[in-house]
Amino acid sequence: MKRLRDDDACPGALQVHQAADGALARLRLPGGMIRAAQLEALAHTATEFGNGTLELTVRGNLQLRGVRDAGAVADAAAAAGLLPSPSHERVRNIVASPLSGRVGGMADVRPWVTELDSAIQADPALARLPGRFLFGLDDGRGDIAGLGADVCARVRDDGVALLLAGRDTGIRIEPAEVIAALTTVARRFTEIRGNAWRVVELDDPAPLVSDFQPTAGAGATCPPVLRPPVGWITQDDGEVTLGAAIPLGVLAARQAEFVAAIGAPVVITPWRSLLVCDLAEGVADTSLRVLAPMGLVFDENSPWLDISACVGSPGCEKSLGDVRAEATRVAAEEAIDGHVHYVGCERACGSPPAGQVFVATAEGFRPASR
Repeated sequence: MKRLRDDDACPGALQVHQAADGALARLRLPGGMIRAAQLEALAHTATEFGNGTLELTVRGNLQLRGVRDAGAVADAAAAAGLLPSPSHERVRNIVASPLSGRVGGMADVRPWVTELDSAIQADPALARLPGRFLFGLDDGRGDIAGLGADVCARVRDDGVALLLAGRDTGIRIEPAEVIAALTTVARRFTEIRGNAWRVVELDDPAPLVSDFQPTAGAGATCPPVLRPPVGWITQDDGEVTLGAAIPLGVLAARQAEFVAAIGAPVVITPWRSLLVCDLAEGVADTSLRVLAPMGLVFDENSPWLDISACVGSPGCEKSLGDVRAEATRVAAEEAIDGHVHYVGCERACGSPPAGQVFVATAEGFRPASR
C-alpha cells in the first residue's frame, strides 16, 4: 500500500501524537529490553502524567496515553535512560527473538541488539528513516522472521540470512557482518524511498541489496508466530523466565510496579506480552502467585492469547466502535478459532500478519478483507 502523506507522524517521546483521548508518547525499547528500574519509572510517569496505563505495542515498545505534560514525560524517559539520542529516538525500532540467549535458539542475538542500536544512533543518515521502519534479529527459531520486518537477520545453518520485508533474499552473511549489512540496507532505503515508509511499499527493493551477492535460493518466508511464550519457562541455565500475556496489551501502572519490584530484567515481546527473566525458582514461584491474581495471564489456554484490538473509541477519533469492549466480550463469551483482531476502522491498526480481522461499522463488526 502506498502512503499518501510525505510527513512522518509516527509518535515518539519527543514528537507525541494528539489522539482523541489526549497526547500519546511512544518509548522505543530495542529488542523489547527494559530494566526493572526503567519500568518502574515509566509506571510512575504514566500515573502522574498519563492515564495510568502502559500500552505494549506489536513492536515490543511501550506507550503512554492521555499524556497531560509531554515535556515531563520526555524528561522522565531521559532520566531513566530511555532517550539516548533525541535525533534518532523514533528510528530505534528493533525487534529480536525475546527468549534469545536464555532458551533455545541457534545464537544469542542480544549483543546484536545493543550493537545495532549504537550503530543506528551513530549514523546521521539514519535519522532520516521513517518511524515505521523496522529492524529484525531472529536467533534461528523463526519467531521474528515471520513478522515482516523491513530488514532482518536470521541465523541459519548456512550462515545468517538477510531478509527484506519478510522474504529471504538468498544473501548469507557472517555474524560479524550483521550490523554493517543491516545499516547499509537502511541507509540505502533513505536514499531511494521517495515517500515510501516501508520496504514493502517500494516498486523494486533490489537496489537495497545491490552490494551483496546471493549464494542461496531466494523468496522463502517464515510462517508468522501469533502467540506469545507464556507460563513457567525453564531457561537453559536452570533459572526461570515467567511469560505473561497482557490482555489487549494494556498494563496498569500498578501492575507494572509489581513487575518492576521483582528486580529482574524484563522483555516486552511483539505479541503484547512480557517476560520476567533470570529468576531463581523460589522468586519465580512467589512472583507468579502475586502477578496472576492481578490479571497477568500465564495460562497458555487462555483466550487472551488469541485476541487483540486497536485502541478504538474513545481513544481514536476515526474509530466507529468500542473495539476493546467487543474484544473483552468475545474473550468472555465466545469460542475463538485462531487469532482474531478487532479494529475501529479500515486502517486496521496493529493487525497481526495472519488470522481474522473484524472492523467496526455503524451496524456492528464485520470481517475485513485481507
